[in-house]
Amino acid sequence: MRPTRRPRRSASPAGSAGVGKTTLVGTISETLPLRTEELITEASVGVDNLAGVEQKTTTTVAMDFGRITLSQALLVYLFGAPGPDRFWFMWDDLSRGALGAVVLADARRLDSCFASVDFFEHRGIPFALGVNCFDGQCEEDPEEIRAALDLSPDVPLVLCDARDKESVKAVLLALLEHVMRGLAAEVSTGQPV
Repeated sequence: MRPTRRPRRSASPAGSAGVGKTTLVGTISETLPLRTEELITEASVGVDNLAGVEQKTTTTVAMDFGRITLSQALLVYLFGAPGPDRFWFMWDDLSRGALGAVVLADARRLDSCFASVDFFEHRGIPFALGVNCFDGQCEEDPEEIRAALDLSPDVPLVLCDARDKESVKAVLLALLEHVMRGLAAEVSTGQPV
């Protein structure tokens, strides 16, 4: 008798450098997360955009990896994408076959998430926007954020704190509900949404 294989799906937390992707994966993963952080060196000066996060001393150079068991039959693997532009060539591989993605944005520098939003929109990968409110501060109205980023009304937008497990769970649940609505629409119409 062959052992039953668990269906696996992946979700990719993505966003610019310093928005909290590594923290998000570490906060929610039920296993010790794999991290590929390295010290930021002088080689990144003039190459990596660290505007707004000048105090950052490390950066993800490949990915972060974590896992969540949703049920006996379903595992979700989390692949945190590297933020610096020079590592974006890995995003296609990390998002291939993904159930969906979380675009994590820094409430203090929303303009840095435009490229991440564009990446998933152009590939037709469902995503939710998690606005990481550092120090519990987010003075922007979610609808103003939606308008500023020109987000479709169906894209979930959740204010969160990447350090808080319940907050991260809320972002992932919003993503999963968004994905499920899309799959239900495909089944009912027979057309990819």
